[in-house]
Amino acid sequence: MQIIVNGENKIITEMSLSGFLESIGIDPRQVAVELNREIVPKSSFESKILHEGDRIEIVHFVGGG
Repeated sequence: MQIIVNGENKIITEMSLSGFLESIGIDPRQVAVELNREIVPKSSFESKILHEGDRIEIVHFVGGG
């Protein structure tokens, strides 16, 4: 199935949001995710299943000072 991640098309198999993040090398604890224009609580990453046409925006937290 096809989804859009940060404006780029991706082809994936059906999986959870958490599984997708891990599959692309992202630690789910270190990002905020918007799915179809709604913020997804971290507690829902594992249970949220991705579907054809979903739009995901991933924001990484950056430390510094």
